[in-house]
Amino acid sequence: MIDPRPIEATANLEPPEPKAEPKAEPMEADQAQEALEEAQGLLARYRLIEITAKESDAEAGVAHAEPNPAVQPILDELSNRLNEWHPADVAYVLEALPVAERLVLWDLIKTAERDGEILVEVSDSVRETLIDSMDREDLVAAAETLDADELADIAEDLPREVIEEVREGLSQEEREQLRAAMSYPDDAVGAIMDFEMVEVREDVTLEVVLRYLRRLDQLPDLTDQVFVIDRDEVLKGTLPINKLLVTDADALVADVMTSDMLTLNPWDKADEAAQAFERYDLVSAPVVDADNKLIGRVTVNEVMDFIRDAQEEEMLSKAGLKEEEDIFAPISRSVKNRAPWLLLNLCTAAIASYVASRFEGTVSQIVMLAFLMSIVAGIGGNSGNQTMTLIIRALALGQITSSNVRRLITKELATSLLIGVCGGLIAGLFAYAISHRIGLGAVMMAAMVLNLIVGATLGMLVPLIRYRMGRDPAVGSSVLLTFATDTMGFFIFLGLATLFLI
Repeated sequence: MIDPRPIEATANLEPPEPKAEPKAEPMEADQAQEALEEAQGLLARYRLIEITAKESDAEAGVAHAEPNPAVQPILDELSNRLNEWHPADVAYVLEALPVAERLVLWDLIKTAERDGEILVEVSDSVRETLIDSMDREDLVAAAETLDADELADIAEDLPREVIEEVREGLSQEEREQLRAAMSYPDDAVGAIMDFEMVEVREDVTLEVVLRYLRRLDQLPDLTDQVFVIDRDEVLKGTLPINKLLVTDADALVADVMTSDMLTLNPWDKADEAAQAFERYDLVSAPVVDADNKLIGRVTVNEVMDFIRDAQEEEMLSKAGLKEEEDIFAPISRSVKNRAPWLLLNLCTAAIASYVASRFEGTVSQIVMLAFLMSIVAGIGGNSGNQTMTLIIRALALGQITSSNVRRLITKELATSLLIGVCGGLIAGLFAYAISHRIGLGAVMMAAMVLNLIVGATLGMLVPLIRYRMGRDPAVGSSVLLTFATDTMGFFIFLGLATLFLI
């Protein structure tokens, strides 16, 4: 009889125990919206009954009973709904509710496992409000239900004593996995890898592998391939599930496995891994250390989460926001998050206005300039934003190198020059039409061409310089670009008008 024990899934040679998926199915977007509206409707009824009861008790001069028995049927209905919904959909509903109503729903979650799953799904800012409302015992119970990679994702938001208590309850292998997951920076492959995977030896038959897989309750999520290792856990190849199912069961794994495979290192950049997943249409990829020992895997789910988070961070950075913000965060926190870049924007706008004020004499003699100069500044800013968006995207995809950056700059400047000439001609004709001055039309055209070149130049230089300095090229770039194009637009247009029209 062939012993299945050589087929390993974990270091202790026991089959992995994949965490059971929630029974609830994920909702479509319109279903999630309906769920939110249903929760809001029940909460509105809850608030109405509570307010009415408090007013009645106040009129009667008696203390308001807590909890109010009249609202219990509503709370029971809400609890039933929450237990029917997928954790990601519960997270969606919680994120869309004001803090007080959010905590009412959060108190209705009945199990620690559901608490843990939902804490992983919600945004960082909302997670903080939920964690603040929980006592230490509940936090420990919820954290203990999570895998090492999931626990690492929310570790920064958990109190240190909770992490230490959870760590004490882990096995030695799980402690090592948690330590490893927490040791990598957020933008590294190690931060998005997981440890649930199936491993087999190369010297067994496919029949043994199939019998082993049947012993499992279920395969880890997104298992499209089995990883083949030797006794030292060195990765030898991969065995695609489709090959396993259609190949003769008497064949050896070594004869069927694929040795030519993409492997990732935990210190690789996560965005580079994401590009590889997109380029090769991968579902999963092994993660190996410097000795080619298998230490984890990355799946398309984690890659998609990373891409989504990166896009959200870039969008916030362009708007000058320092961090993701709970839409129902306290006013003081929202002000702290939004004010710095707005104040900087105020300063840059003041500088641009100061530049314009230096040409007060010119504007007073040709009043039409006051109506036209905003066009020059606005078009320059829009053109620069287009260039900057393309550059930031190209940097994110790794498409800009030292060998092609000069050609890219030349191409963008030529494009802006051509657009500037065409757009400037239209703007010049417009200025002539409303002023009947050929000189003003010519100044308008020249200013448009020059400011579009300025916008394109800064749209390239700002993100490229920030990238070379090791900074996020998206952070604050739009604010700096707007400042430059406004200031230079006013200076160029009014300066040319002063030189040639006065």
